[in-house]
Amino acid sequence: MKSLIAVVASLFISAPVLAQVMPCEELKSEIDAKIKANGVKVFSLDIVPNADVKEGEGKVVGSCDGSTQKIVYKRGVAPAPAEMSGASQAQPKSEMGGGPQSQPK
Repeated sequence: MKSLIAVVASLFISAPVLAQVMPCEELKSEIDAKIKANGVKVFSLDIVPNADVKEGEGKVVGSCDGSTQKIVYKRGVAPAPAEMSGASQAQPKSEMGGGPQSQPK
């Protein structure tokens, strides 16, 4: 009986430690699903290193990767689509009205 109590007690002590090791993307997707289930349509969730979390720039709703990063929630801010990042922001020359060669002199 005493060993059963010791095992149960050790499980309760170690449970919070195990919960904090969750990968950020997995926790972010769980939080995302909960927010959408509450009817919020426009929001963003950002994974931010602890040192980069700033007061007033959103609400910290989770901690992940062994408490080295935070998940920051901002309501009313739509996340940038993945296809809009990086190279797709630069327009090809044909859409920009041609290069300097096509301008009259």
